[in-house]
Order: sequence, then C-alpha cells, then structure tokens
Amino acid sequence: MTILVLGGAGYIGSHMVYELVARGIDVVVADNLETGHAEAVHPSARFYKGDIRDRAFVDSVFESEKIDAVIHFAANSLVAESMTNPLKYYDNNVCGTKVLLESMIAHDVKKIVFSSTAATYGEPENIPILEEDKTSPINAYGETKLAMEKMMKWADIAHGLKYVALRYFNACGAHESGAIGEAHTTETHLIPLVLQVPLGQRDHINICGTDYPTKDGTCIRDYIHVMDLAQAHVLAVEYLMKGNESNVFNLGSGEGYSVREIIEAARRVTNLPIKAEEAPRRGGDPATLIASSEKARTILGWKPQYTDMEEIIATAWKWHSTHPTGFGK
Repeated sequence: MTILVLGGAGYIGSHMVYELVARGIDVVVADNLETGHAEAVHPSARFYKGDIRDRAFVDSVFESEKIDAVIHFAANSLVAESMTNPLKYYDNNVCGTKVLLESMIAHDVKKIVFSSTAATYGEPENIPILEEDKTSPINAYGETKLAMEKMMKWADIAHGLKYVALRYFNACGAHESGAIGEAHTTETHLIPLVLQVPLGQRDHINICGTDYPTKDGTCIRDYIHVMDLAQAHVLAVEYLMKGNESNVFNLGSGEGYSVREIIEAARRVTNLPIKAEEAPRRGGDPATLIASSEKARTILGWKPQYTDMEEIIATAWKWHSTHPTGFGK
C-alpha cells in the first residue's frame, strides 16, 4: 500500500510519515515547504516539492505514483492569523483542497483522511464535545476546515470519494527518538512557547486571558500527543480500506488542562523556573475545548498511548532542548 501524505514535512505530517514507515507502509510526501522542513521528511519517503493549489503538480504526483490513499495535512493553521488574513486561509485551505479533490477524482483515488480541527465547533454547547454537536466556528481557520469537510461530503455523494475527517485538539509532544518535533517559524502553540523560557529564548510566557469562565480563569484545552494522532490516522486509512462509509471522528483525551496547569507541568519536567505574565485575551479563543473520543475508540479502535501531561511535555523537552533552533534554520 502506498500513501500520499500532503504536508508531510510539517509538524504533524512528519510524525505521520515516521509512523507509516515504522509500519512498513510505502510513503510519498508532497509539501511546498512554506512552513514545513525538508529535514523533517523521513529518508525512506519519496518527496515531491510543490503546492496543492497547482493542479499540474498534483496531477504529476498521481501520475508518477500508484497512490492508494491520501492523508491531508496541507493547510494554514494559525487561528490569530486567520482572523487578520482570512482570504489566505480560504485560498490555501479551501481552494487547495478543491484542486486536490479534482485531481483525486480524475485519477480514481477515492480515499482520503483529513486533518480537521476542534475549531469547527466554535464555542461548544456541551463539554465534552460530541461529533454530532453544532458546528459554528468563531474564527476563519475553523470555518475553512469546516468548508473542507463539507466539500468532501459532496464529493462523496457525487463521485464516491470516501473520507474520514479527524477533528482534533491541541497536538503536542515529539517523536520519542528526539529526531523530529515542532519547529515553526512563527510559534503559536503553548507548550513549545512555554519551553522557550527555560531554553533562554524568551524572558517569560504570556498567559493570554485570565478572566475566562474556567477553574483558574485561563483557557482549557484537550492535548493529544502527536504520535497518538498519527496512530489514529493509520486506523482511519485502514477503516476506509475495509470499504466503510465516510465519517467524522473527534480525537481528544477527554481531559482538559488550563494554561496555568501546562506551565506548572513544564516547570516540573524541566526543573527550571518559568516566568509567566498575564496578558489580554487573543481573538477567536473559546474558553474550553475538550472532546469525547468515544466514537474513535469504539469504531476505529483508537487508544492513546500518551495520557500523562508530564510525559507528553518530556518528549517535547527532549526535542527542543537538543534542537533549540529547530532544524537549524
């Protein structure tokens, strides 16, 4: 079986490729390297540099390789940026996916697993969030991901293209080998930002918003280790390969951690002081996002391996402390 991983040089995508290779699966990676790193691509994968908005490029990959399924991570994903530059997100996320689906249909590739997001829900009406809960995004990022889901739904109805949309929460951690991890030019994820303080790369971490209706006034999020996400994507591909219908699954731990709790856990893991300062809220941030992943556990057989926050942060610290400048760029 050969799987095409779009965005396979990015944070989650590169870990996905490592997981597929470890399972003996043939992997093709396509990435425009806008935010990804060529050094993050597993040496066993065949790499094509290009953009999914370029139909000729996408066609060339499908013509060069016999692809059985696609795993799609190629999207812009910064919530704050999506609020100030929404058209960038519609261009890359929505228009790029349209081109991709057109090419898949033309080349009779009818199975895709898609990296969606908890941001499709907006401010949740229930905690934990269920897949059938209302989707009402409060930022452009979530809106574009929801549009991508709906595009796939209609492509399934019209063309029989089967998809699994995985709505997940805060990806975190790094490969246990320490060979790859998070390396963003503009870092927005909480855990790597917190770890920049003990690395001496920033003086303090900002706590953005302390007046949310939560246990300590700070945002609460559901954190999932990146290798547990990779495992879920493999299970989703297997689900489609068995001839199952299109579906949507949440991926979450079912447990939420506040910003203050993450900072405290990082202090324990690093055994170093981490200065924190209170700051105003960021736009587009819901107070609490915690998922029920019972559906994924029951139907896909997904069982997260990393359930302790300190263990998760320890894998991130192993990467960041040995690669303080990421991949050296």
